[in-house]
Amino acid sequence: MLSSNVTGFDPARRGYHAVYRENEVNHCPGCGRTHWYVGRTLAECGFCATALPLNESYRQPAAAVIISRSRPHSPSAFAA
Repeated sequence: MLSSNVTGFDPARRGYHAVYRENEVNHCPGCGRTHWYVGRTLAECGFCATALPLNESYRQPAAAVIISRSRPHSPSAFAA
């Protein structure tokens, strides 16, 4: 049975959430060292391989880049 005062998700009540923060000294929660391999969405500790999500990756939309190019409709456009 659920309590009547149940509310939606509250990130502040979630507790400690380890993330890799760019331009800061990041200590590994697994071994305490500070050597990281940084990718596009994760940073991995160089000693114990603990992986952390990048704090900055949450700010970037996960949209694909679409490049459209217009082409001439008739072959005569290529004639010199």
